[in-house]
Order: sequence, then C-alpha cells, then structure tokens
Amino acid sequence: MDYVFDILKIVLPAAMVFLTAFYAIKKFLENDQQKRSLELRKEGQTVVTPIRLQAYERVVMFLERIGPESLLGRLDKTGMTAKELQLSLIGTINNEFNHNLSQQLYMSNEAWLKVKAGKEEMIKLINIASSKLEMNASGAALSKMILTLTIQVGKLPVQEAVDYLKAELRQSF
Repeated sequence: MDYVFDILKIVLPAAMVFLTAFYAIKKFLENDQQKRSLELRKEGQTVVTPIRLQAYERVVMFLERIGPESLLGRLDKTGMTAKELQLSLIGTINNEFNHNLSQQLYMSNEAWLKVKAGKEEMIKLINIASSKLEMNASGAALSKMILTLTIQVGKLPVQEAVDYLKAELRQSF
C-alpha cells in the first residue's frame, strides 16, 4: 500500500505539470496561428486592394463609355441608317461589357447587378428610340431620338450605377 501511495506522490504532480505545459503550449500555438492568419490576410489585402480599385475604375469607365453622349459621339457616322447605328451601338455595348466581365470578381453582387442593369437599360433605350422611327430613318434621327429619350428619362441607370459604385468604394475606404 505504501508503494501505491509513493507512486501517486510522484505521478500526480508530474501529470499536473504535463497537463499545464500541454495547455500552455497549445494556447501559444493557437495564438501564433491566429497571428499568421492575420498577417496573411493583411498581405492579401495589400495585393487585392489595388486590383479591386482597378476593377472599379474599369467598370466606371465602361459605364461612362456606354452613356448616350459618349456612344453617339464615337459611333454616329454620317450616312448611317438608323438600323445600322442601332446595331453598332448595341454591339459596342455588348462587346465592352464582355470585355469587362471579369471585373465582377472584385465587386459586391449589388454593385455588379447595378452595372448589368445600367447596360440593359441603355440597350432598352436604344431599342425604344429605334422603334419610334420609320424603317428608313437616318442614323442622325436615331441619335436625336436617343438624346430626346435620355432627357425625358432624367437620371439614367448608367449614372445610377456609377453613383452606386462611387458610394460603395467610399464605404470600403
């Protein structure tokens, strides 16, 4: 019986020291892992932030380029029919949108939905303007109709999308 008591006197303090050391080391390693994770996240942000800013820049530029004034200024050529201009405008909008499609990775879902809505509404505006003209109308007549509708609409969804992106970017920084 004395042997059991002597063994317990040795084993119990050793077990307590072992458990204390085990938990202390475990806690230290968990804290170290959290610090490394935080550092990796910080490093990732220093890489992603400039890319994200560039994505917002590119999408705002896209939205500005598909605005009626910009589009018509670039694409309305003398001698074009309304149908040719309509197809040219819609083709340009879709090409530019497809070119900037990957930028959605760096934006919120709401922001990207605003961008898509701006694009779709611009195409819709062009189609409505075209439908209000005669079949053999000139490109100049379509341009005039698009600008007239733009004035009637007031704030275009393209501009709303730009404003939303600016506000979202200001919140991020």
